[in-house]
Amino acid sequence: MERELQNHISQQYDNDLDQVRAHLLEMGGRVENQVRDAVRALLEADSEVALKVKSDDDDVNDMEVSIDEECARIIALRQPIATDLRLVIGISKIVVDLERIGDEAGKIATQAINLSEMVDSPRGYSEIRHIGNHVTYMVRDALDAFARLDAEMALSVAKEDKLVDQEYASAVRSLITFMMEDPRNISQILNVIWTLRSLERVGDHARNIAEHVIYLVKGRDVRHVGLKKMAEEVEKG
Repeated sequence: MERELQNHISQQYDNDLDQVRAHLLEMGGRVENQVRDAVRALLEADSEVALKVKSDDDDVNDMEVSIDEECARIIALRQPIATDLRLVIGISKIVVDLERIGDEAGKIATQAINLSEMVDSPRGYSEIRHIGNHVTYMVRDALDAFARLDAEMALSVAKEDKLVDQEYASAVRSLITFMMEDPRNISQILNVIWTLRSLERVGDHARNIAEHVIYLVKGRDVRHVGLKKMAEEVEKG
């Protein structure tokens, strides 16, 4: 009887962990779609899609709170140790970055609405499309790395963030030059720059998620270290 009870408790514990993992991936899928739809709304001047992105942010916020409560309940009732504890802590940190990605998508949607009211499409749309695709793939890959517990994939995401930073800096330099040459477009170009800034921040949060995955898999905190050191930690057994 005692063994049956222990098996039941163990099975319920595993179910709790599986459930909170599934909820995290569901939230991740939601914010990935938010970013993709926000960029599409801007490029296509679709204010209806932009408004939906903004309204979806409330659902993402609710999901963050719910997952936090699940993590707290697991810690209080199950007292996880070792890898299970790292999993719960990692999830609690990843949801913060996912919520912030949702916030950035909302900011992009706001710029989409602003730009949809302007007659001409300003410069910078090709850069938005390119960087938007880049960071959306980063979010997807970071979530895949979590689902697979793949530290190598997580490291690849972190490396991509450096490229996004370079693309963002190059695009902003070009747009500032254009503004100086033709001040009539300042308002439009500023909206584009703010959009690019939000996309760059999405890339930063995707890197943060990747760092949490490496911590989860390797048990090593790789925040605030360079890519070379991060790669060394991933390669360790």
